[in-house]
Amino acid sequence: GREPHVAALVLARGGSKGIRLKNIKPLAGRPLLAWVLGAAADCRRFHSIWVSTDHDEIAKVAEKYGAQVHRRSAAASNDSSTSLDAVMEFLEVHKEIDVIGNIQCTSPCLKPSHLIEVIQMMKEKEFDSVFSVVRRHQFRWLEVAEGQVTQPMNLNPSKRPRRQDWPGELYENGSFYFATAALIKSGCLQGGRVAYYEMAPEYSVDIDVDIDWPIAEQRVKRYGYFGKMNKISLLVCSRDLQIECECKDRRCTLSDMPEIKKMKDSSIRVKLIGGSDKQWNKEWKKETVEKLIKDMSISWENVAYFGNDESDLECLKKAYVGGASDDTASHVCDAADYICTSRGRISNMEEFVNHVTLLTEKYRAENPGDDNASEGMNNKKHTHESTSPSNGIIVKKIKL
Repeated sequence: GREPHVAALVLARGGSKGIRLKNIKPLAGRPLLAWVLGAAADCRRFHSIWVSTDHDEIAKVAEKYGAQVHRRSAAASNDSSTSLDAVMEFLEVHKEIDVIGNIQCTSPCLKPSHLIEVIQMMKEKEFDSVFSVVRRHQFRWLEVAEGQVTQPMNLNPSKRPRRQDWPGELYENGSFYFATAALIKSGCLQGGRVAYYEMAPEYSVDIDVDIDWPIAEQRVKRYGYFGKMNKISLLVCSRDLQIECECKDRRCTLSDMPEIKKMKDSSIRVKLIGGSDKQWNKEWKKETVEKLIKDMSISWENVAYFGNDESDLECLKKAYVGGASDDTASHVCDAADYICTSRGRISNMEEFVNHVTLLTEKYRAENPGDDNASEGMNNKKHTHESTSPSNGIIVKKIKL
């Protein structure tokens, strides 16, 4: 018979209470939504990937990162609406779907391997629902009114166990909820033949309030999924008038930046282009970078590029990773992979250089002792679709 249609669905309404437009706020340089979409796309097990939203900006980001958009109704988008309401509404429109993986946007450390394993559980063991959990070693006590006596809920205080002697308990971590369409239509996301999927604590990040943001950002930099890593051989930074003014105020040059000096000391070549001394346009910038690429025998897939002007657009689009400041024109930001949120253009450039350093470290960790590994072979950047003739699964290579 027909292979079940497995769809990824991310619920991302515009009315997040804790943080305004939380779902597309930059986290470690990418919109929050982009992290889970990257994991969903690269697991290559979904027949379709969807974002359900009521907000135009969220829809725009969803499409940029390869998802299809379901326009959620006002009735399923208000503060009293539940996830089940939104999923059921989605299924009413998309009747071809047999299994839904409801992936939480607020879990940015999700990896493709997690999704591959849970889909395998659904198919091979015929579970009706599977959800993610994390193991915690926390002793619980009964909540009582002031002045009343409490009592333990999950321990015997006279035989208080050591952490290593107690397996702990399993808690939902909110990363995902998979369920069959039949179960969801019955009014339930967890039921029938139900199972859990345990995730390691380091991948269990859930962003609820602003104070969690810097903590989550550090966790994502260490444990987040960055996609297939390319070797970066060339870093190009484009100077604009604002950068030159900041340099003048600081009485410094970009070459004096510790981050730039450190990069020059590594195997990555650094090139500073642009500036008021010459009227640079997009063709000149592109030709300058392409000459460097030719001289170095590399490709655009080995280039990191930072720029904030209209003249930087083509280079940002072509580079393996492009960076721009969050206060630049929206269409320039749209072309970038990494959005810098530091204050000031020089600080933005420093932030991007640090990001390139992080990507380089991750590449080297994946390719130990292989600084001369083949370059330019990975074409992760440019979006396209292909349908595997064997299973009909849509594979999207998206700009991560």
